[in-house]
Amino acid sequence: MLYEGSKLKVTVDGDIAVLCFDAKDESVNKFDEATMAELGEAGKALAEASNIKGLLVTSGKPAFIVGADIMEFGERFKKPEDELKAGMAESLAVFNTIEDLPFPSVTAINGMALGGGLEMCLSTDYRVMGQSAQIGFPETRLGIYPGFGGTVRAPRLIGADNAIEWIADGKNRDAKKALAVGMVDAVAADDDLEAAARDLLAKAIDGEFDWQARRAEKTGPLKLNRTEAAMVFETSKGYVMGQTKGNYPAPIEAIQRMAQAASMGRDEALKVESEGFIKVAKSPQAAALIQLFLNDQLIKKKGKKYAKVAHEVKQAAVLGAGIMGGGIAYQSAYKGVPTLMKDIKEEAIDQGLEEAAKHFAKGVERGKLDNRAMAEGMSRIRPTLSYAEFDHVDAVIEAVVENPKVKKSVLAETEEKVSDQTILASNTSSISIDDLATALKRPENFLGMHFFNPVHRMPLVEVIRGKATSEEAVATVVDFAHKLGKTPIVVNDCPGFLVNRILFPYFFGFQQLIADGADFAKIDKVMEKFGWPMGPAYLSDVVGMDTSQHVEEVLAAGYPDRMKQDEKSSLDVMVENNRLGQKTGSGYYKYEQDKKGKPKRSEDPEAYELIKTIQRDDQDFEPEEIVDRMMIPMIIEAARALEEGIAETPNEVDMGLIMGLGFPPFRGGAFKYADAQGLATVCDKADKYARLGKLYEPTERMRDMAKNHETYFRMS
Repeated sequence: MLYEGSKLKVTVDGDIAVLCFDAKDESVNKFDEATMAELGEAGKALAEASNIKGLLVTSGKPAFIVGADIMEFGERFKKPEDELKAGMAESLAVFNTIEDLPFPSVTAINGMALGGGLEMCLSTDYRVMGQSAQIGFPETRLGIYPGFGGTVRAPRLIGADNAIEWIADGKNRDAKKALAVGMVDAVAADDDLEAAARDLLAKAIDGEFDWQARRAEKTGPLKLNRTEAAMVFETSKGYVMGQTKGNYPAPIEAIQRMAQAASMGRDEALKVESEGFIKVAKSPQAAALIQLFLNDQLIKKKGKKYAKVAHEVKQAAVLGAGIMGGGIAYQSAYKGVPTLMKDIKEEAIDQGLEEAAKHFAKGVERGKLDNRAMAEGMSRIRPTLSYAEFDHVDAVIEAVVENPKVKKSVLAETEEKVSDQTILASNTSSISIDDLATALKRPENFLGMHFFNPVHRMPLVEVIRGKATSEEAVATVVDFAHKLGKTPIVVNDCPGFLVNRILFPYFFGFQQLIADGADFAKIDKVMEKFGWPMGPAYLSDVVGMDTSQHVEEVLAAGYPDRMKQDEKSSLDVMVENNRLGQKTGSGYYKYEQDKKGKPKRSEDPEAYELIKTIQRDDQDFEPEEIVDRMMIPMIIEAARALEEGIAETPNEVDMGLIMGLGFPPFRGGAFKYADAQGLATVCDKADKYARLGKLYEPTERMRDMAKNHETYFRMS
């Protein structure tokens, strides 16, 4: 044994040293400070060892190294720049020690090598990858970029254009793609991985491979002349800027640093990488995106707990076909769950089947499915006009018209046809689960399962717990949502549930701005620049004015102290004039079909004339005021929902807003956005707009947090 720690060990096998990452009492290997320290000690022992002719790097876990410990590194990013710089220099020296060993080195990559795990692989001379393994640089999804030499070694190994693509998009690659660009040198069957890596190492030791030339290539300047470099880096920068709209600085910074370091040797280039890394690591975008990752981890952890209590859904049913029911049936069938789709009308059944078939066909068109897989998927949807076979269904999702009387009638009728263990879930977007439960004999088996439209695209499912809902019912639906590839957020019943309840105050801010004279098209541009995928006027048109008005009425009845409007709004005017948005060809904007048959918006003078009738003023507003008047009520309502226990954690609230509404991910959600501004600032801004009503009134808890300089998240 040349070296042994709690995270890794180095054994000697003849004239070969084997460095094995195998963290004790951990399910995965990851780079934390302890692992980095041990790797430094192991590297020193290897450098000083005699009679060693080669190094094999392996993993004792199912995955090689899954990346850095984000919680630990997130805390490290808070340190002063000079401390962070010194710490990074120490880490980079560790990888350099491995790269500079006086003998060849090979890594055997099993499972996953992500982020720092892949950078570890790049510090060795060669890489052999298991055929089912995945590698990649996910750092830009966390608002940072590879900081352990990835931006230096990757372009020198696979070319600048390939390296930019791998680093900027943050995606994982399989063995075939990794081999094609030269990120790995060989691919082997998973069971033969170590033997293949040993064979390659033996050939390097015997001189069949010029490992010293390979190393010189990796540690020298990039082989591009100035013209070539300018073309590659500037073109890539323009493309990435277009994709990110400047809201995600990490990939742009990575490209700029790669360009700056192109003519440098390794050690100089690594300093350039570190300077840029520190810059993005301290950005608000990194703080927000890292928090999102942690939020996701929390939800997955909760999901595993629910899975232990859940009953598996092997057979599902959807009540109500049409577009929504067809979308839910498609998602269930696509994920392998046989699904009955019931309606009382043949034409609705046809519409539901058409909706499902459309999504399967798109999967074939994009190469994700073949025709056989599409046929198998469609065969899992069994249309029916009766309750035959409902006696062995595990879960029923009700997706009929949004009317409490109709829903109660359908749910009560269905309860009579299913087993005592069957879970009934309503896809309602706003009707009280406790109210619907009054129609049932087994309310403990009933809850809400709110999908967002379009079902196949929107990742969120709100799981709404009623007062009588059992833990088993919640667990079963959470587990089923995971099975469907969705992210479930468990919330308690209240008007509008979590997401729509928090969205309405945002729209209230929008309507108040219009009433005060703001141009809705300008508001859209400001909020899209803020990061929303579409502004509030355009979103209203897409959702449908009548749908928005219905939710508004539910929320006004539920929270009359702050959500009941005393005057006619622009939304009301649009509904009165049958301008319901895209579905009627006009709303705030006018819509005509483009060449692909998609609605294309344009300005409509008639909309402005109608809006003038409800405007009490003619003010123009600066972008900052537009953002504040729209976002502050959203933050405050999110705080109210959290304080009332509608959601258990701020993590789940923010994830719900991002996945259900398209809240800008780089801002992290309402709570993370509030933390970034500081709650004292939020409260001061709210007080400035107190005249606009109770929606702008911070809670007492918010004011206490502001006084005590508290935040909703640790990493703020």
